Amino acid sequence: MKILPLALAQFIASYAATNMNVAISTIAHDLGTTITGVQTTITMFTLVMAALMVPGSKLTDLWGRRRCFVLGLTIYGTGALLAAFAPGPGLLFVGYALLEGVGSALMIPPIYILVTALATDPTARARGFGVVSGAGGLGAAAGPLLGGLITSTFSWRASFGVQVLVVAVIIVLARRLPKTAGTPGKFDLLGAFLSGAGLFLLVLGVLRTNVNGWQGITWLLIGSGAVVLAAFAWHINRSSNPLCEPKLFKDRTSNLGLGTQLVQWLVLQGTFFVLSVHLQQQQGLSAIETGVALLPATAGMLVTSALAGRFARKYAQRTLIRAGFVLTIAGTLQQPVGLLLLGAGIGIMLTASVNVVQSRWPDADQADVSGVSRAVSNLGSSFGTALVGSVLTGAGHPYRAALTLLVLFSVVGLVFALFIRSDGEPRRG
Repeated sequence: MKILPLALAQFIASYAATNMNVAISTIAHDLGTTITGVQTTITMFTLVMAALMVPGSKLTDLWGRRRCFVLGLTIYGTGALLAAFAPGPGLLFVGYALLEGVGSALMIPPIYILVTALATDPTARARGFGVVSGAGGLGAAAGPLLGGLITSTFSWRASFGVQVLVVAVIIVLARRLPKTAGTPGKFDLLGAFLSGAGLFLLVLGVLRTNVNGWQGITWLLIGSGAVVLAAFAWHINRSSNPLCEPKLFKDRTSNLGLGTQLVQWLVLQGTFFVLSVHLQQQQGLSAIETGVALLPATAGMLVTSALAGRFARKYAQRTLIRAGFVLTIAGTLQQPVGLLLLGAGIGIMLTASVNVVQSRWPDADQADVSGVSRAVSNLGSSFGTALVGSVLTGAGHPYRAALTLLVLFSVVGLVFALFIRSDGEPRRG
């Protein structure tokens, strides 16, 4: 039962990233903004999470795991409450993109660290990662259907109200979690600024393609982001107290696992976004009709996520990741009938990728690797929405072009998976 609040927290954070897709048209109409404006808010939510996830993992060490977890939940719940009553796009942005994003960055790293603390046995730990990762996949998959149902029955605002109630329940359940004291030390403020600013500029550059195309300010922002991230890499290699240990980026198996995570969430978020916009804008479906149309993908993820533990005991993690990408590619190529395959493929590999990365490192590095892992996943989500959004506004056949782009990224993910030669055994040294 102790793992229940952790799984619920991961579920609600993933749900928040996808449930708004089916209500894009409704929200834009109610708040007097555009589809692009709502897309920006969705992308910024995942971007804020990505930019602050590594600093959040470091604060987990400094402040204590349960304390950081509950603080993140409180900030998240406050943001959801503001978004529920937002009179315009500005307050929706503050509540959803900023406060929910900051809250997620504080509450998600402790989830994976607490799983490590609660399950000292490797088998039990893998099962714990499977439950939490599966909950994340379920949240992302159920977002369109539940979001569509709530929006059509009540209002898109009610979806944020549900998040407030769930967060309140999690805070009560969190009292059962082990309380740990923080570790004395200094916070790498410069490292936090450089990592956050670099990721922000990078994704903002892609987002600006909706307005500027792939020229001028777009490349300036992307180039600036790359330079700032290079400065971050230089900084952590020379700092006596870095935001995260540079060795985390020097292990081949771990890096390939992180690469598969980024692609998985990019494809997942990108697919749900492009299909949601297409179904609402081109076919005129309502929020609930859009959620029902995406039900095969939801069902595929539900089934394979539920079987993640059994799969992990029977097959190698790298085998599951490879099989997942093959199914995802096949499903994307066969839209819309391939949604079941796509959902099943992503559900199979979400937990496997997390196991490969987290299990690669000893307990002492779990805080850092948890933050890096979650940052990469959320960066993938940000890129998925931003890249697909730029294609939808600039391509001659936007729907087909966006799906083609997602297939290409899935192929890249499969290549990463093919080069994984280890299943995440703890790294020595």
